[in-house]
Amino acid sequence: MNKTASFTIGKVTGVHGLNGNLKVWSFAQSIDTFCPGRSVLLKAGEQEGRLYSILKASPHKKGILLFLEGVDNRNLAEDLVGNNILIDRDQLPKPAEDTWYWQDLLGLDVFDHQKGFIGQISDIFPTGANDVLVVTDNDKETLVPMHKNFVESVDIEKKTVKTTLPEDY
Repeated sequence: MNKTASFTIGKVTGVHGLNGNLKVWSFAQSIDTFCPGRSVLLKAGEQEGRLYSILKASPHKKGILLFLEGVDNRNLAEDLVGNNILIDRDQLPKPAEDTWYWQDLLGLDVFDHQKGFIGQISDIFPTGANDVLVVTDNDKETLVPMHKNFVESVDIEKKTVKTTLPEDY
């Protein structure tokens, strides 16, 4: 893996215990993304970051406990709190049909069938039932459920999403 890893798969939110376990908020649907032996880049902001090898990952409450090679005490782990966890895209499985990685959707232009351009996807959040796209145009924000009743099509290559929103939406 090179230090230009471009795909964010999680964020270190805290530490657990004294042995260097990291609490991670995962952006991936499956813990398999954090499989042992995989190389990840941890970095904060625009810093260069550092490569680590995953030794172990296990579910923990609403996140993951992650143990990395070379992070074997609480002090080293605390230094990593707030870091994003990045991976090379070629280490990830290809998404299934009609599914996308969130990172691929961010920044796409959203056009509604009746309203025309409604903005760009600025954020996405899970709700349990469906993810929700946060579409922003200047100061206006529109929340679009990622459901076939509202999202007509996604074209990553053309960087567009087409929606069909209710008239009073």
